[in-house]
Amino acid sequence: MNTPITQLFNIKYPIIQGGMIWNSGHELVAAVSNAGGLGLLGAGSMYPDILREHIQKTKKNTDKPFGVNVPLLYPNVKEIMQLIVEEDVKIVFTSAGNPKTWTSYLKENGITVVHVVSSVKFALKSQEVGVDAIVAEGFESGGHNSREETTTFTLIPMVKEAINIPLIAAGGIATGRGMLAAEVLGADGVQMGSRFVASHEASSHSNFKQAVVAVKDGDTFLTFKELAPVRIIRNSFFNKLQEFYKTNPTKEQLQEFLGRARAKKGMFEGDLEEGELEIGQIAGLIHKVKLVEEIIKDIIEEYYLVKQQY
Repeated sequence: MNTPITQLFNIKYPIIQGGMIWNSGHELVAAVSNAGGLGLLGAGSMYPDILREHIQKTKKNTDKPFGVNVPLLYPNVKEIMQLIVEEDVKIVFTSAGNPKTWTSYLKENGITVVHVVSSVKFALKSQEVGVDAIVAEGFESGGHNSREETTTFTLIPMVKEAINIPLIAAGGIATGRGMLAAEVLGADGVQMGSRFVASHEASSHSNFKQAVVAVKDGDTFLTFKELAPVRIIRNSFFNKLQEFYKTNPTKEQLQEFLGRARAKKGMFEGDLEEGELEIGQIAGLIHKVKLVEEIIKDIIEEYYLVKQQY
């Protein structure tokens, strides 16, 4: 396939694996890149020394392009950026922060920079500071989300109309049919998170993967809007949270209720009752944990099959 995204990253298919915390370790990243997509390490759940280890292991297991996703709101960002340059990583996706802070530094070191946005306003700001591409992520997506609640179907054509650099669609995409729909709306490629969570190579706990394939429509909910909005699966923790909201808690009380390492407890350690289980609405279309190679093969075959029908 030949699109501005395959050209930008020198990959076979315009499929990017989201750099999800507690899911996107070196095994998943290498598998996605080897299968023709672009794998992204999830730096948000890695201390700098752990990230360095995952970068080095990824390089041992693939000679294809891969990158690192860096949420700018997390601590140790300066150390992480310096480490990325030291390890000669060529692609960085930034999110959850101001792209102006690090784009120049990364590009001066020969790194291709992509920023994740949830609105036309921030897409334009990202383009102005010199990023190479934009990920426009809709409200359907899992994990940390936007406050705007703009859906992917609405967001992509609006961003496409406003920018003149390559555009990647994210949020609610897990199939070849969804990939084609994103293309029709104006996207040059797609980023998928939830679909790759339900892979054998994902670093998340098998309990969490099974919870993902069990999700039906309406089983996920966007919450913690007062802190940093996050889409999670309804479970015991979620039910307790809903009861807690009835007391009109302050931000500080919500932070205390959330506690530390709640996402790690759910996704990495497999506590399905008290953990935070981050996943997108599209999980209702994911019915089986598969190998990455099979996932990408299925997506591409469906993409071409549906495209021929229309």
